[in-house]
Amino acid sequence: MHAYRSHTCAALTAANVGETVRLSGWVHRVRDHGGVLFIDLRDHYGVTQVLCDGDSAAFAELETVRSEWCIRIDGNVKARDPELVNPKLPTGEIEVYVRELEILGKAEELPLMVFGDQEYPEETRLRYRYLDLRREKMQKNMTLRSDVVASMRRRMWDQSFREYQTPIITASSPEGARDFLVPSRLHPGKFYALPQAPQQFKQLMMVSGFDKYFQIAPCFRDEDPRADRSPTDFYQLDMEMSFVTQQDVFDTIQPVLQGVFEEFGEGQKVDADWPQISYKDAAKWYGTDKPDLRNPIKMQDCSEHFRGSGFAIFANLLENEGTEIRAIPAPTGGSRKFCDRMNKFAQGEGLPGMGYIFWRDQGQGMEAAGPLAKNIGPERTEAIRQQLGLGVGDAAFFLGGKPKAFEKVAGKARDVIGEELGLTEKDRFAFAWIVDFPIYEADEETGKVDFEHNPFSMPQGGMEALEGDPLKVLGYQYDLACNGYEILSGAIRNHRPEIMFKAFEIAGYGKEEVEKRFGGMVNAFQYGAPPHGGCAAGIDRIVMLLADTANIREVIMFPMNQRAEDLMMSAPSEPMSDQLMELGLRVIPQDQ
Repeated sequence: MHAYRSHTCAALTAANVGETVRLSGWVHRVRDHGGVLFIDLRDHYGVTQVLCDGDSAAFAELETVRSEWCIRIDGNVKARDPELVNPKLPTGEIEVYVRELEILGKAEELPLMVFGDQEYPEETRLRYRYLDLRREKMQKNMTLRSDVVASMRRRMWDQSFREYQTPIITASSPEGARDFLVPSRLHPGKFYALPQAPQQFKQLMMVSGFDKYFQIAPCFRDEDPRADRSPTDFYQLDMEMSFVTQQDVFDTIQPVLQGVFEEFGEGQKVDADWPQISYKDAAKWYGTDKPDLRNPIKMQDCSEHFRGSGFAIFANLLENEGTEIRAIPAPTGGSRKFCDRMNKFAQGEGLPGMGYIFWRDQGQGMEAAGPLAKNIGPERTEAIRQQLGLGVGDAAFFLGGKPKAFEKVAGKARDVIGEELGLTEKDRFAFAWIVDFPIYEADEETGKVDFEHNPFSMPQGGMEALEGDPLKVLGYQYDLACNGYEILSGAIRNHRPEIMFKAFEIAGYGKEEVEKRFGGMVNAFQYGAPPHGGCAAGIDRIVMLLADTANIREVIMFPMNQRAEDLMMSAPSEPMSDQLMELGLRVIPQDQ
């Protein structure tokens, strides 16, 4: 018999009754039934109930074991009495009578329990991550992650992609976030960087004649943490293709991601129709470039109904250039109680409140109620109702000013309204391509033009587009949103050196600066670069959605905390003096 096990803790069934078996695992739970010990023995695969009484030579030693001790038992498989069968367990028809016991590893008093669903502070969970990972939910999450990655690989290979690896140590190259720098011992005073993404290398592969590339790529960014973002490193499904249009990229990646969500979505509906929404319309309709389309609410511009109206706040706002009044329809939200709740939400977001109108039945017909309705009168109120397609029992909320100043709050309000009124459809994955991103923006105070989004995407219209108003230039850049999260970003690349130099010139970067920062790629583009494009899908965020959690640390094996610290391994740590000397570095104390 094997030294540790003949079966896993999920393998035994009624067909094994009468056999002598060996199991190894962790003591999940101990129950003492007056001279008979019952232990749930757990391994990665499942749980088997083992029992022992005073007739067994192992009884005295088994009485000493506690939760999370690692043990090995030998015993006989017995059928459970019919009334004691546990249909929830694959091993629920049997139990194992223990004849022999070996303690493989004792456990001290536990800082967190593995058995049960107790909640523990995240600091405790991350400090003792090896215990946290023993819990059933975390075992499932990590297995899901592994299976998702394997599925992605298979699906990419099935589309004739090959996986290639790109360097982990490279040159610093601004990608929109801070680099992690690595000092060079052989070149004192110089630094490498961990790659924020394989961006330049995958484009260079296309120049090298490799037609299709993908990689499950580690990326490193020194970012401020969020619940849905790791502050140090993450993984992405990275891909690039030559001789493709934007639509070719969409048609290639959709079956991969849609297939993954169908395979691991546990029966939830996975939309097959992925609409393409311009960045401008996404902001206008949803207040965000990562809209949750499970929520049917679409905001609308209602400025004309308030221009010159009796509601002076909005009427005066509209006299300023670039302002508008936007309505957020709220079907079934037509009660003063709900409107007051939304007003409180707006105040929590730093606004004085949120204008609203709600429609109610007064017995002699429909009536519009609320402060706005009184100020603008029945004719304008009715025009708003008809534009929004609302009726009795419905409401609408209003925000005004320059769109960039209120869109974020409006988007949050839309989400809250959809959730509270039960309008947001659960058990569904809804996708949307966000396209036509503007390449440039102007500083409101100085008027200086700079890049708003990816500077390496090909401008729509090429060089000709760059000769006109830069604020009207759109790029072949795209994101994929799912249920309110951005899960993919990509672009058709700007592979023409003359167009690239012009694009950077508009933003105030001279040719020398571009060559200094991106010399390797710019030089390569002068030797017959093909049109190419691709994208990168965030694996951590995709698994987070599939695992139905809003915290990305729940699907990363050993994550950092919100302060970019590894509490388990005590990182970051202070270097030893001889390490600093070897690298020619000195740490300057920071003023407290």
